[in-house]
Amino acid sequence: MRRRRLLALWTTLIALLLATAPAAHARTDTPAPAPAYPPRQSTLRNATAGMFLHWGMFTAPKHLDCASWEKDVTDGGWDPDYWVDEARKIRASYIVLATFHSRLGYARPWPSAIPGSCSTKRDILGELINAAAKKGLKVVLYMTDDPKWHDEQGVETLDSAAYSAYKGHDVDLTTREGFGEFSYDNFFEVMRNYPKLSGFWIDNDNEYWEQHQLYEQIRQLRPDMTLSNNNEDTPIMDMVSHEQKVGMTPPYDQPSAIWTPQPRLTESCYKVPDTGSWWYDGQDRPVSTGLNVDRYIANAGNSILSLADFTAMVDGRFPPQQEKFLDLMKDYLPPIWQSLHGVYGGGFMYGGMQPGAWNDGSYGYITVSRADPHRTQYVHVTTRPTTGDQVRIRDNGYRVEKITDLRTGKRLHFDQQGGTLTIKGIADWDPYDTVFKVRTAPQREGVYPTGAVQASEPALTDGDFSTYTDNKGVLPAGYTLDLGRVRKADYLGINQREWSPTYNRETFGRKEDSARIKDYTVSVSDDGTTWSEVKAGVLESARGIRFIDLPAGLRTRYLRLDVPTTWSAATVPAFYRQLRIDEIQVGYGHPTGHG
Repeated sequence: MRRRRLLALWTTLIALLLATAPAAHARTDTPAPAPAYPPRQSTLRNATAGMFLHWGMFTAPKHLDCASWEKDVTDGGWDPDYWVDEARKIRASYIVLATFHSRLGYARPWPSAIPGSCSTKRDILGELINAAAKKGLKVVLYMTDDPKWHDEQGVETLDSAAYSAYKGHDVDLTTREGFGEFSYDNFFEVMRNYPKLSGFWIDNDNEYWEQHQLYEQIRQLRPDMTLSNNNEDTPIMDMVSHEQKVGMTPPYDQPSAIWTPQPRLTESCYKVPDTGSWWYDGQDRPVSTGLNVDRYIANAGNSILSLADFTAMVDGRFPPQQEKFLDLMKDYLPPIWQSLHGVYGGGFMYGGMQPGAWNDGSYGYITVSRADPHRTQYVHVTTRPTTGDQVRIRDNGYRVEKITDLRTGKRLHFDQQGGTLTIKGIADWDPYDTVFKVRTAPQREGVYPTGAVQASEPALTDGDFSTYTDNKGVLPAGYTLDLGRVRKADYLGINQREWSPTYNRETFGRKEDSARIKDYTVSVSDDGTTWSEVKAGVLESARGIRFIDLPAGLRTRYLRLDVPTTWSAATVPAFYRQLRIDEIQVGYGHPTGHG
């Protein structure tokens, strides 16, 4: 009897020790599961790219009346299958047709019973929708809120008298209220006439729409349709689109200028031609291949859709340099498609290694397989190192088992220690994106799991990226982490909320700056009362998880992160002294290995 009691006591003691002591390969946090979304969003959430088409009466050569434009479109051989087939070359899942545009004559390429602007007799929109559906693509219709360009070409493109007669009261289409009423009616006409139209791409809001609950009515009448808004995060919209981000380093890293946190559906819309307008202006403008390939990669590496704008001519065809780029993408994407489609951007809420600036000037992104998030990641080296044949990446607790060149299948040598994965002996550098498929162990190592660390702000350690801390403009800000007892602490991994760009910039008259940690200190305590500073420094302003390494061999119960300054300048009050943090993880060790 005494032996059985002693055995039971030892069994209980061992179980307690195993439960409280971090093992070398303890299971830690897994990538966050995707929340449930409305079915209408499935196409966009499963997409990698879309094709943006600005095309209308004022496509060069400009037409000043609707009938002559329609005649030249038809006589020129416009064919909806051409657009669909070209969109498939960039693996687009949807086409956004921007003809009802303030700078393109407010052209409506569909027969309309509503007078007021150009409307074709040929059902160009309907033909495109049907052609796209046959090949698995969706069509989204661009709608503008803006009447101010109504006479830009010296002719009046909005017919207030005809619309007033149709409505039975005076309406001035050149005013925002009058144009809002006219465009409002057009929303309902196309919803009624085109049941396979997938959504609306809204170029900002019109007060008339909001006053008359347009979006709420769309939700009731056509719950299958998506709504996207440009440069404004309107809650009722399914997606926010960010227009033409430039001026960043490297120049293809458009996500560094985007201010929408995951899991919000986010799109980056950009012109493929280097110069000129969003529409064809009569010139075969150059296309920078590397810039546009890497924009595509960068967006995929940040869970952002690429809406690439191509400037169709009157007959619908693209200028030669754009066709050449599309032909290149047709052959370029298939060998690496598994790393760009059906993936999450790595280093954010779904896990993954650290993206961004790596060794010796190299730069790149991580994508994580949605189908196999615990085992498969992809490393995209979009800028190769200036010297050497290797890249070094912060591993974020993922123990690597195997690395292959995705294009060739060739296995790569690697070494992993101290939190860094080094991929060695790289000889086959791609000019735009060298992609490695990385097989990892099924669980992260050396990171305290969710629930093991308590924080002064519970949202910091709850494993939920939909909750976050907000300092509400108060600096210095302090955050305390409790390990439960004296334990090893090697580093902090910090995911700040991606609600601001990474650098000071201005776009569309809006001043923006980085609302991220700049100066910091880390202090430790065994009792929560007496503190000792163990680390001070400056955290880089960058997207994705950032790390603060602590002194080797550190053991403590409490850690406190103090933030006296953030990156934003005082001249940008919307972001100055503001700080939001999604998650802080505490690491107690690093995976090691080589292969």
